[in-house]
Amino acid sequence: MAEEHGGTRGRRPWRGRILVLVGLLAVAFTLRTAVTSVPALTDRIAGEMFLPSWLVGILGMLPTALFGVAGLLTPLLMRAWSVEAIAVAAMAAAAAGQAVRSAAPGTGVFLAGSALALAGMGAGNVVLPPMVRKYFPDRVGLLTALYVTVINVGTTVPPLLAVPVADAAGWRASLGWWAAVNVLAVLPWLTVWPARRGRASDRGAGRAAGAAAASPAYAAADGALPPRAVVRPGHSPAAWALALLFGCTSLNTYTMFAWLPSIVGGAGLDAAAAGFQLSLFAGLGLPLSLAVPVLAARLRNPFPVVAFGVATFAAGYLGLALAPDTATWLWSTLAGLGPATFPLALVLVNLRTRSHQAAGAVSGFAQGVGYVVACAGPLAAGLLHDATGAWTASFVFLGLTLAVLGVSGWVISRPHFIDDHPGVVVRRGAAAPPPPADGRDHDGRSFSADRRRR
Repeated sequence: MAEEHGGTRGRRPWRGRILVLVGLLAVAFTLRTAVTSVPALTDRIAGEMFLPSWLVGILGMLPTALFGVAGLLTPLLMRAWSVEAIAVAAMAAAAAGQAVRSAAPGTGVFLAGSALALAGMGAGNVVLPPMVRKYFPDRVGLLTALYVTVINVGTTVPPLLAVPVADAAGWRASLGWWAAVNVLAVLPWLTVWPARRGRASDRGAGRAAGAAAASPAYAAADGALPPRAVVRPGHSPAAWALALLFGCTSLNTYTMFAWLPSIVGGAGLDAAAAGFQLSLFAGLGLPLSLAVPVLAARLRNPFPVVAFGVATFAAGYLGLALAPDTATWLWSTLAGLGPATFPLALVLVNLRTRSHQAAGAVSGFAQGVGYVVACAGPLAAGLLHDATGAWTASFVFLGLTLAVLGVSGWVISRPHFIDDHPGVVVRRGAAAPPPPADGRDHDGRSFSADRRRR
C-alpha cells in the first residue's frame, strides 16, 4: 500500500479530501447512538409505555438483526446509487427514526422508529469501507483505524449523556437530540454529491481527481468497475470466510456485552464490580481499533492478529469458567482483547478487494451475514445457561464459534482478492472483465515479492 511506502510524501496527499474525511468520521460517530442511548433509560421509557421484559429483549436484538438486514440489502442499492447518496439516505433515515421514537405515543411507534433508525445506521455501516476505498485507497489502514475508533467513541458517549440529559429535559429529549447529530453528518456529503452515474460533471469524481493530482498512488489504486458490472460476493469462499470472521467476532462480543455482568455477578461480585468488568471488556476496543487496521495494512498475511484474538478470547473464557471470582479483571482483560478481529475484518474488506464497488458489495455481504450470525450468540448462551443452570455449556458453545473464527480468519488472511474469484464480478450482457495482473495488490505490486522484506 502506498501509505506504507511513502509514495505520497511531500505531495499534499489530503488535498481535495478534507471534507470527505470530515463526512466519513461524522457518519462513523453516529452509527451506534440509537443503540447505546436507550439501555440507561429503559425504566423511564417503560414508565410511559408498554415495555415488558420480553419486549425489552426484542429491543436488545433489534440492532444486530437490523444491521444484518441492512447489510444484505444495501449492496442492491449500490447498483443504482452512489455511496455518497446512500450515506445521505442512511443518515436521513437514522435522523427520522430517532425523531419518531422520541415522540412516539405508544410502543408500536417507538419500535418502528427504532427499527428505522437502526436500518439507517446499518446502511451506514456498509458504506464506510467502500467510501474509504473510493477516496483513500492509499491510506486504507489509517482511515479504517480512524473511523473504527470514532465508532467506539460514538458508542461510549450516548450512555454517558443519556441520564443527565433525561434528568434535565426528559427521556424523549435525551433520545431525540441525536437526530440533529445525524443531520449534521449529512452536511459534508452535500459538498461532494456526485451527479448521476456516467456523467462527466461528477463533483465527487472531481474531488477524487484533485486527490489524484496530489497523490499518484491514489490515482492508480482504485480500479473502478464498469458501470454495468455486478459483484456477487457469495460466489467466493473468501467472502464467506470474511462474513464468518465478522460474524463470529460479533457473536462473541455481543454475548459478553449481554452476559458478562451476570457471569461475574453469579460468582459473587456486586453490581458495581460487575459493571466495571463490562467496562473493562468494552474499553479495550478503543486501542485495538487504533492499532489493528494500521498493523494489518502492513502485513502480507495478518493471520497472527486472528490467532491473537482467538487465543485471548479462549484464555479469558477459560478463566471465567473455572475461576470467575479469582483475578476477574485478568479474565475480562483477556476476553476484551479478543475482538481485535473486528477492526481486522473491516480493514480486510478493502485489502481483499480491487475497487470501491467490490468493497461495497463485500462489505454488505460480510456484515449482513455476520450480524445475522451474531444474533444467535446472546440467545444461545442464555438458553444453555437456563437449561443447565451453569455457564459451562455456554462457554463450550462460544469455544466452538472461536474454532470457526480461526479457520475463517486463516482463509481470508491469505493474500488474494475476492473479486478475482470466478463468477464474482459479472458485467451484464457480457463476459466478466479480466482482473488486473494476477497476484498484485492495490498499488500494482506483487503480493508474493514486494512485502517479503517485512
